[in-house]
Formats: sequence, structure tokens, C-alpha cells
Amino acid sequence: MTETQLPLDLSPDPRLGRAEFLPAPSNAAGLFAVDNWRDWPNHRMLLCGPLGAGRTHLAAIWARDTGAAMLSGARLETPPAPAPAYVVDDAHLVAGHPAREEMLFHLFNRVTAARAPLLLTAPDTPGTWGLALPDLLSRMLTLAVTRIDAPNDTLLQMALVKLFDDRQVPVTPETITYLTRRLDRSLSTAERVVEALDRASLSRQKRISRVMAAQVLEDPDAFLALSGPDAEDTDAP
Repeated sequence: MTETQLPLDLSPDPRLGRAEFLPAPSNAAGLFAVDNWRDWPNHRMLLCGPLGAGRTHLAAIWARDTGAAMLSGARLETPPAPAPAYVVDDAHLVAGHPAREEMLFHLFNRVTAARAPLLLTAPDTPGTWGLALPDLLSRMLTLAVTRIDAPNDTLLQMALVKLFDDRQVPVTPETITYLTRRLDRSLSTAERVVEALDRASLSRQKRISRVMAAQVLEDPDAFLALSGPDAEDTDAP
């Protein structure tokens, strides 16, 4: 079988570099782990945390620092090309798929033999993934685990300010506070809502306000699909 590398599709937006990462108490353990990867037991680590907590961002930082191949558990079905290190983002998504489970099993054995570093990310520990391959589960249970938490209000507010600033979109502190109080504790959700608000603002040729924010929060996907002028709202320009 021809070896092909399976890159994770990391789009330029959101940017996933170190400069774009916002350190906070909720992600401090994860940042410490990726910065001190040479101290990982057996050169392996599992980074656990809820969706939107920054797992993929931390994994991308580590991949750039180490030259690691960045793989996706959802697409891990053929052997990756040789690399100095490996990331398997959303590793739990191999569960229930025999080809993916087998490939993760072989990748684990490969990095063990080569003493190559391996970072996996998932929402929780391997016992919760539903792995069907006993030998894979036994190996996953040997991983050291670092946990990160969902962002608190302070981190979410910082992220919103930065996301709007990156797009050069003016927004009032009152709107930031309004969004912070109503958004899921998820950085990925914050990114989607900011993008939807940007599109709504451009489509309506109006500044972002609490009224517009309330409308977007009801259905961000509807605004993400905007490609032309939207219906008028009642908010003042």
C-alpha cells in the first residue's frame, strides 16, 4: 500500500499559531504540556477537553514546534508518511471504524518503535471512546493525560474582542458583554458567531449591535449562508 500523509484541514482562518493563542487558567495545563513535550512519559500525551476549549489549537502549536504530521481521527484509514512526530486530532473518532482503529494501533506501534513523539486529542479518556479493538484500547490506556477546561467568561470575552479585531469589525463593549453572557462556553462557537455577525453587518450595511447579535444568536448558520442583501432589521445604523 502506498503511504500517504493525511493532513488535518487547517484553514488560515481561524489562525492556529502561537501568537493567536490566548493563555488562560482553563488552558494553562495544556499549554504547559505542549511546551514541555520532551518530558512526556514514553514520548506520548493525550490532551482532553470539551469541544471549543482549544485542543486543536494547542495541537497545531505543537505540530509546528516539532514538525509533526497533523492527522485526523476521522480520516485515519491509510498509513501516514514517516514524520518526526505525529498528532491525531479527535482521536476518539476512530472508534467504531475497524480500519481507523487498526491504523491508530499500527501508528502507536510505529511511534513506540521509533521513539517518536505522539500527541492525541479527544473530549475524554479512551475508556469512553467505545473502542472495539482490545489491543488498541490497552495501548490507549497507557497514555499520560492532560486536561483543559471550557473557556470561562474572561477568556471568551478576550476571544470575542480578538476575533472582531482580526476582522477589523468595530463592536461596542456592550455587545461583547451581551454575547459573552449568551454564548456556549466554546471558542469555536464564538468564531462562528463572529463570522455570522460580520456577514450580517456587511449584508445590511449596518454596524453590529445588540439587536443584530440577538438575531444572529438565534441561528448563526442562516447568517453564515448570506451572500446578498438581507431583510431589513429594526436596529438603527
